[in-house]
Amino acid sequence: MIKDKNIESAIRDILKSPSRARIYLYLLRNNGAKTEEIIKGSKLHPSTVRETLSKMNEQKIIFRKKQKNDSIGKNPFIYYPISPLNLLKKYTNEIEEKLTKIANLSNTKYNDYKTNRVKIKIFEKEELS
Repeated sequence: MIKDKNIESAIRDILKSPSRARIYLYLLRNNGAKTEEIIKGSKLHPSTVRETLSKMNEQKIIFRKKQKNDSIGKNPFIYYPISPLNLLKKYTNEIEEKLTKIANLSNTKYNDYKTNRVKIKIFEKEELS
């Protein structure tokens, strides 16, 4: 499904981590997975996967659902990625903040207290029709 190296590079830039990008793309390709599947599929060290999953879940880049298990023992989580569109929206907010700071550099020089706000709009398919 997602094999393009440019896409992988872009996801790595957005997530600021090769391991986060690898896990995100693995989850996207497989429509969710358990920790052990992610470890095997991503070829990352188990502790790296577990730590990264925890951070990504906190940052709401992925979410998890407890798997129902009839046997005694742990009910493992299945991890799912947020949609690529939602990932872009999260990333867009970061870019907007940085660009707004740059846009307002000139305001401090001239003591003009008007604040410029940079806004990036992402259009979804149905909005373009």
